[in-house]
Amino acid sequence: MATPQELMQIGSQLVEFCNNGQWREAQQQMYSAEAISAEAVPMPDGERISNGLEAIVAKGDWWEGAHEVHSTTAEGPFVHGEDRFNVIFDMDVTNKESGERTQMREVATYVVNDGKIVREEFAYPIG
Repeated sequence: MATPQELMQIGSQLVEFCNNGQWREAQQQMYSAEAISAEAVPMPDGERISNGLEAIVAKGDWWEGAHEVHSTTAEGPFVHGEDRFNVIFDMDVTNKESGERTQMREVATYVVNDGKIVREEFAYPIG
């Protein structure tokens, strides 16, 4: 359990990393090695859940390899309860394979334990 102030501090640090394009640094410094990442729907490899920091980093590598990212902004954090906060992401990306440019918005929920992110969950419209 964390205090709301601790969650705000952790969430603010994550948002700062994200807004500076420092995804890897955020993951390496802020995530537990056993962290879990849950997508709203399965990824192209058929998995919805990534178990462990190594798998989360690999998912990020796939995302960056499959998309040209024009911009990403993170808004928040929005603290909820004693162990989680939410962040709103807005992204402008082009799928490299199709050439389709898309503006996306998603809500991420981050669960914190002992000062580290142990779970992230992404929610977004499914089209």
